[in-house]
Amino acid sequence: MNWKSEYKHFVWIVLFFLIAYFMPLQDGQFRKSIYDALALTKWYAQEHVILCLVPAFYIAGTIAVFISQNAVIKYFGAGAKKWVSYTVASVSGTILAVCSCTVLPLFSGIHKRGAGLGPAIAFLYSGPAINILAIILTARVLGWKLGIARVVGAVIFAIVIGLAMHYLYRREEREKAASQFATVPEDEGRPFWQTVFHFVVLIAILVFATWADPGQEAGFMALMYQFKWPLTILSGLLLVGSLIYVLGITWWFVVAGAGVTALTGLAFPGYPQLTFSVAAIALGVVLSVSDGEPAEWMSETWGFTKQIMPLLGAGVLVAGFLLGMPGSDGGIIPNRWIENLVGGNSLGANFFASIVGAFMYFATLTEIPILQGLISNGMGQGPALALLLSGPAVSLPNLLVIRSVIGTRKTLAFLVMVVVMSTISGLVFGTYF
Repeated sequence: MNWKSEYKHFVWIVLFFLIAYFMPLQDGQFRKSIYDALALTKWYAQEHVILCLVPAFYIAGTIAVFISQNAVIKYFGAGAKKWVSYTVASVSGTILAVCSCTVLPLFSGIHKRGAGLGPAIAFLYSGPAINILAIILTARVLGWKLGIARVVGAVIFAIVIGLAMHYLYRREEREKAASQFATVPEDEGRPFWQTVFHFVVLIAILVFATWADPGQEAGFMALMYQFKWPLTILSGLLLVGSLIYVLGITWWFVVAGAGVTALTGLAFPGYPQLTFSVAAIALGVVLSVSDGEPAEWMSETWGFTKQIMPLLGAGVLVAGFLLGMPGSDGGIIPNRWIENLVGGNSLGANFFASIVGAFMYFATLTEIPILQGLISNGMGQGPALALLLSGPAVSLPNLLVIRSVIGTRKTLAFLVMVVVMSTISGLVFGTYF
């Protein structure tokens, strides 16, 4: 037996045995942490998989199949003009309004199509960091100073971290740029406006279906929330037209799938997630039984799903076990420990807030009430900004997925830069505000 090739299996077996042997099942905090891990996973499945991740997987598949590689290379490629690629990437979150997990399939899609490491990382960070609704609620609930600091910090972070990653791996990027320069231009196959229309319709479905409740706030955000499902249905009808007239799928396939979806909505009007699930399944079936690009679209979508979902599930379980459900008193690490460590504006407080934010999972908008509670318990303004800049953009679940896309060393470099810059930003902000 070659022990050099088997030692990893031995280590994992021993580790699993030791954990099982010494598991403190009689300890109340440990049992609560297990419950929180399962509760967070259930909540994540109910609130984010169907309405957030499923559309994101289809959009990622669209990028991989329908968005021309030349277009991605032109705006995000290793040899693209930096002011164009980083500007587009750093403000993308205001349009997409996605969370740290929803952005992962999109990041994986543009990276696969040839985006440079720097612009892809800038896109990865900015997507969830400057969610427009989260920015507005941050300013309203936590104060306009924190709201403005979050916007400015997120855009600067996206650009600086992207440029830094490009510089660290500049040799690889030069080789990628050279290979892209030698790539034979693809045949677009259809008018560009048709591809844009199809992509925008899918983005609209994602944005409207996941539009968050602004609570007591009035105005445009509340109006959009009131009409989120009619707008989602309208976007779905536009998708039906795109499937038939842009992709050329047999019309009665598409109409049959839309009919099943409509009947489900009429039969169960109070369960929009059920109707949305049926629509997603119907779309998958229609694409699977078709030929050419539609079948390729489904294949790419399923590929992203297989790559990302298991890692996200494992990451959410671990995050719930360590830090508990949002709004609870913590997991195996109690909230009171965190609250005691983030008071004031010391270097340690800002660093700790950045670390916690980088590993804790925040769904879109949940970071705001959590921070509101922490601030009321003595959290300083600096650590609050540090957590705002590291939390929504990075989490343990999405770090696991990022590692599968770009590798361990690049993921660690990205994490270190987010933590260091969040710490420095929090320290400066806390000093002056």
